[in-house]
Amino acid sequence: MPTKAPFVSDPVVDDFLLYLQTERGLSANTVEAYGNDLAHAWDYLKAQGVGDWSGVDREHLEGWLSELSKLDYEPATVARKLSALRMFAKFLVRERVCAKDFCELLDTPKLHRKLPGTLSANEVERLLDAPDEESPQGIRDRAMLELMYSSGLRVSELCELPLQAVDLDHGFVRIFGKGSKERIVPVGSKAIEALERYLSVARPKLVKPRTGSDLFLSQWGRALSRKTFWVNLRQHAATAGITKPVKPHLLRHSFATHLLENGADLRAIQEMLGHADISTTQIYTAVKTESLATQHAQFHPRRKQVRE
Repeated sequence: MPTKAPFVSDPVVDDFLLYLQTERGLSANTVEAYGNDLAHAWDYLKAQGVGDWSGVDREHLEGWLSELSKLDYEPATVARKLSALRMFAKFLVRERVCAKDFCELLDTPKLHRKLPGTLSANEVERLLDAPDEESPQGIRDRAMLELMYSSGLRVSELCELPLQAVDLDHGFVRIFGKGSKERIVPVGSKAIEALERYLSVARPKLVKPRTGSDLFLSQWGRALSRKTFWVNLRQHAATAGITKPVKPHLLRHSFATHLLENGADLRAIQEMLGHADISTTQIYTAVKTESLATQHAQFHPRRKQVRE
């Protein structure tokens, strides 16, 4: 059964969430996010006097979007919520709950994509060196950071890795990403060294009687949660003296940007990141261009002369 979102007790919504997980192959995390988005939309619609989903019209949805704007939601969050509602509307028509798609005539708000933040190569080195490797947890954290930067994993992929997904002899990791799509990504020598140390020295000390096949373990012997990883990451960033906001995806963005800056092919980066569409990967070319412009302004003789 899919993970049910809070506040949702509508059988039609439950059927939709089950459809997303069983037929569309979406992860439990994604299904839960869709459920939350629908719950928040329904809270607004119910307050407007809508009795059921068949009573939703364009005017209701435009009011909902306006309300989201007033609440200062990020454009990306609004787009995600609207995407969930669009998919649900199509499902309602298919299941004959609604006669027509109430999202069909709704305009999609323009989404201005922000360039992903990255760390410099020096900041990455400092972050990777930050964990205290005198403890099993520190050895584990070093291995996780090394693997994330080496292979560009999403934080959910990193925390959910089973032991059998990592082949250190051949230097690759097998990942089941969004939509349960499989990809195989190379693992660099430094990450392999960190993983070998973790597996031989640290993980045995974290194993408990009921420990399963999870690769990265908490002190309780269970899979390390994304929340705990995030807390640990921020602590390590502070130790490394990194002042910019550090979020789990920052290492993934840095992985892609640094590969591109060093001449890697965009299609290869797309495959390693697990992007279905090359346009998603192309945003890193804008990061590279921005970096080049900064370097040009700082070091080109003619640009320097203007300032002097």
